[in-house]
Amino acid sequence: MDEEGLSTIYRSPRRRDCDERLLVLTAVGLNGIVGLGDGAFLLRVPTELAGYATQHLLQYESENRAPPAVPPPAPAYPFAWVGCLAYVTVLMGVAAALSRGLGRLDAFDIGTLDAARVQAGQWWRAWTALTLHLDGPHLAANLAAGVWFGYLAGRQMGVGNAWFLTVTAAAVANLLEGLLGPPGHLSVGASTAVFAALGAMAAYSWRERYQLPQRWARRWGPLVAGVILLGWTGSGEEGTQTDVIAHLAGFAVGAVLGATVALPRLNALVRRIPQWLTGGAALASVLIAWWCALAS
Repeated sequence: MDEEGLSTIYRSPRRRDCDERLLVLTAVGLNGIVGLGDGAFLLRVPTELAGYATQHLLQYESENRAPPAVPPPAPAYPFAWVGCLAYVTVLMGVAAALSRGLGRLDAFDIGTLDAARVQAGQWWRAWTALTLHLDGPHLAANLAAGVWFGYLAGRQMGVGNAWFLTVTAAAVANLLEGLLGPPGHLSVGASTAVFAALGAMAAYSWRERYQLPQRWARRWGPLVAGVILLGWTGSGEEGTQTDVIAHLAGFAVGAVLGATVALPRLNALVRRIPQWLTGGAALASVLIAWWCALAS
């Protein structure tokens, strides 16, 4: 406690700082004085009001403290187009092989996601079904959407990592749909992979921003935007045959994997894995599934 029944609640080498805080206290009806002492300017208030005045100053400091600088965004990965080219090559290659009768004539049937057969142990259908399409428009739509989301995911996470997450999440979603769905359920198409890529991107961005000094709206923005895009593009038009469950499952599994990979320790480990290795693993998983299908 200072002399004359006053207590010092703030000190600064600059009088301007004390005057500024005295103005804050005056605005809420608290009186104080600014004086020089102990080699600095002192803001003093009646001792019985010192605690109350200190609370107001602390609140003032917290409201006017400059926010920490936001780290710069991570640099975008190069060669995202390579994954898109591989995606187009696989889908177009399978379509061309089927249309020209190359390989087994029942190739479409042995690759379809048939819930009854998945439940009987034919797990590879979860991968092969991603490469099959009912007609030209079905194929064209998934080519366009897959290239777009795949390119963005490749720029964000690396081309190999992005496609490994996309293919794995889509296959897991198909597998869950086959194991848990009714035995008569049939499904084909790469749309599950399209929404797996969307979910992985949204959750990866959300998890990266999770600990940044940002307002909640900016932190949760990527995940909210991903859900909005899922609802806008994944529900299909009225009267069309759209496998909404597959879209939801792909997005959900993709989001789980994307958020997991973005965890700081795991992300540091994943970044050390060569992109060609993870990308090759994604392609190999599809080729192995088709080998199992054709050998069955």
